[in-house]
Amino acid sequence: MTILCYHSVQPGWASPLAVDPADFAEHCSWLVRRRQVLPLDEAVDRVDHRGRLPRGFAALTFDDGFAALYEHALPVLQGYRLPATVFLVAATLTATGHPVDWVDTPGEAPLRTLTRDQVLHMQEAGVSFQSHSYAHHDLTRLSFADCVADLRQSRELLSEVLGRPVGLLAYPRGRHNAQVRAAAARAGYRHAFGLPERAEPAGPYSIPRVGVYHGNSTTTVRVKSSRGYFAGRTASAFPVAQRIARQALRR
Repeated sequence: MTILCYHSVQPGWASPLAVDPADFAEHCSWLVRRRQVLPLDEAVDRVDHRGRLPRGFAALTFDDGFAALYEHALPVLQGYRLPATVFLVAATLTATGHPVDWVDTPGEAPLRTLTRDQVLHMQEAGVSFQSHSYAHHDLTRLSFADCVADLRQSRELLSEVLGRPVGLLAYPRGRHNAQVRAAAARAGYRHAFGLPERAEPAGPYSIPRVGVYHGNSTTTVRVKSSRGYFAGRTASAFPVAQRIARQALRR
């Protein structure tokens, strides 16, 4: 199984995080034809005790909860009847809101996140929502107590807004360590997801995903969905292979 991680789906934002809507539609068309796409809740129920995922399946996730998902991703998901999960930064749903201050290439216009009304409408349309922390801090830089507090506050606020329990977490920027994983468990999460760029310990609090970024074609998504790509990306040899590939590209 491959769990794909998108961020925003929108035109006109020259950021690695923004996938063009036409490209996203092509990705979904291929997934419908070549993979069995599961709701994330169902997917994690198939994760074994070592954090391994079964073959032949896929799941769609989106980090950060950008507002463009409502306009550009939701219609495509509905058109293909695909389940998806959005990981929300809980503080963006408070009365005072929270600025999108975690993006390196914000673009010209201020980035917006989903409103409560949009979240609830998408939930009614079949999209599920889970936690991306409370304020999108780098959790590896927080103390254990502060990390637990952040993650617990996010889970409780989102559970209240959504009217249902929240038990899944996507680490901000995919960053985690042993302390963060322990904090996620202490804060009441059942599973947590990363975005590995090097070998990581397998387990229910370090379930790997594969990022999909600006300019990724359907062929790229097909490769990223392959078992070989995923195994190589999470193997201990991945940093070496990654370095060799980068050196080759410079020649």
